[in-house]
Amino acid sequence: MTPRGARATAVIISPLTGQPRLVDPTLPHVGLEDQALTRGDGVFETLHVLDGVAYKFDAHHARLRASAAAAELPAPSAATCRTALELALHAAAPGSRDPSRDLGAEHAVKLTVARGTPDGEPWAWLTASPVPGATFAARRDGVSVLLLERGHDPAEDAGLPWLLPGVKTLSYAVNMAAVRHARSRGAQDAVFVTSTDRRILEGATSSVVCARVRDGDAAPTLLTPEPSRGVLPGTSQARIFDAARRHGWGVDYGPLHPEDLLTASAVWLTSSVRLAAPVTSVDGHPVPTDERLTRTLTDFLVGA
Repeated sequence: MTPRGARATAVIISPLTGQPRLVDPTLPHVGLEDQALTRGDGVFETLHVLDGVAYKFDAHHARLRASAAAAELPAPSAATCRTALELALHAAAPGSRDPSRDLGAEHAVKLTVARGTPDGEPWAWLTASPVPGATFAARRDGVSVLLLERGHDPAEDAGLPWLLPGVKTLSYAVNMAAVRHARSRGAQDAVFVTSTDRRILEGATSSVVCARVRDGDAAPTLLTPEPSRGVLPGTSQARIFDAARRHGWGVDYGPLHPEDLLTASAVWLTSSVRLAAPVTSVDGHPVPTDERLTRTLTDFLVGA
C-alpha cells in the first residue's frame, strides 16, 4: 500500500467491472505490450479535487464515457470511478494550497482507460497527487501563448469517426510537441489555429475563453470557439458558461480569429486543474488581463 506521505497514489481497475485496488505507484503496472503504451490507444480525463471533492465529476465521467464509446472501449461505471477516487484520495498526501488564493486543499486526479495488451482486455487506472506549484504560478502570473497552425481544419474530421474527432485520447504527442515549440520561441503555451482562415481552435491542453466588455454593457460577454468545429468540448469552459448565464452575462460561440484575442478585454486558457489562467500575450503582442474577471471566472468554476 502506498504510504500516506507519498506524492502520488494510484488505483487500478482491472477488470473494468471489478473492485478498484490501491497499488504502489513506484512499481511497474503497465505491460510493455500494452497498446496504451505502444500506440497511445486509450482515453483519459483529468479532474480537479478541492477539499476531497471532485466537483465536476459527472461532467468528466460523461465525457470519459463518450470518448470511450468513440474509441470502442468500455468505461468503468460512475460508482466504480468514485470508489477508485475515494481510495486514492484517502491514501494521498495532503492537498497543496495556492499561496495567492487559497481555494482549499487541491489534488490533480487522472483517470485513464487503456486498450491493454493484444491478448488481454481493457483496464483502467487512476492517480492522485497534490497540484504542483507551477500550476499556481500560471494562475497568478498568466501565460504567454504562440499561435500554431493545426495543419488542417479539424471540422473536416466531423464525419470521419475513425479519426476520433473531439475525443480525449492518450495520443498527446502532437500537443506536447506544440508546447515545446512554443517554449523554444519564448512563449509558455500554444493555441492551435486553422491553416486556411486562422480560426482559433483550442489550446494544446486547454480551452480558449475571452471576454468582451463594452461601454454601456450591463455585464461582460464571454466567447469561445465553436465546440462543433472539431474542438474538444471543455468541461471547465462549459461550467464557466453555465454560471455566466445564471449571472446574466452574455455567452457566444465563435468563430474567433487572432484579432479577437488581441482586442478582447481579457483572454484565458481554461482547464480542470489550471482553472482560468490569464493570457498575457499572443504571438508577442500584449493582451490585457483583468484580475477581477479572473477571480470571478475561478469562482464560477469552483462554485465559490
